[in-house]
Amino acid sequence: MSDDKIRLQKYMADCGIASRRKSEELIASGKVKVNGKVASIGDKVDPKKDKVSVEGQAVHAETEFRYIMLNKPRGFITTMSDERGRKCVAELVSDVGVRVFPVGRLDKDSEGLLLLTNDGEFANNLTHPSKHVPKTYRVTVRPAINEDILNHLMTGIMIDGKTTLPAQVKVLTQEPDRVVLEIVICEGRNRQIRKMCEAEGLTVARLKRTAVGPVKLGMLKQGAWRDLTPQELKSLRNARRK
Repeated sequence: MSDDKIRLQKYMADCGIASRRKSEELIASGKVKVNGKVASIGDKVDPKKDKVSVEGQAVHAETEFRYIMLNKPRGFITTMSDERGRKCVAELVSDVGVRVFPVGRLDKDSEGLLLLTNDGEFANNLTHPSKHVPKTYRVTVRPAINEDILNHLMTGIMIDGKTTLPAQVKVLTQEPDRVVLEIVICEGRNRQIRKMCEAEGLTVARLKRTAVGPVKLGMLKQGAWRDLTPQELKSLRNARRK
């Protein structure tokens, strides 16, 4: 007899609740129930029979997938709710019409291009470590830099016990105590660029993501969102490090 059950976190992602990783966090925190019982990591469900709820709200499969980009301002955290009452990106996309969740993250003090969707498979494919989808940032650092620092940033820096993958680094403008860099990385480690710069004695004054893969932020107004075009969506599905 065939097994119609799938992992709970995959089902939640498929229903547009959150990415698989975030869904696992929700399960681990005891916020997910299956047929009225608190779920555990590793549980499987039958989408046709089992009843799943998150924080008391029933989970239903999505029938309309949405893919949007947001120009996230500084001061907003990349989550759809926060128990501490901090400003969330959810406030900026409340008029999308369907529930969406962030694809990856931008820390509170960073700004720029953030993708959101309710398509869990799309989000998982885009953020999976094996894909190495490049992300481009405009980074203002202080004080000055030299060739050694540039080489270290490009070849890899040890942070959190692991060396970063090679990055592309270009100097855009340089003043005596202020440098603007374009940095392209293909990992999604927490606060990676900030930690890379800090390891080289640099202070990040401003960090803005300007592109994910071939999709660019462009002139989208800060705090605004728009749907991705079919061409952008196709390019992201095919995106990975060359």
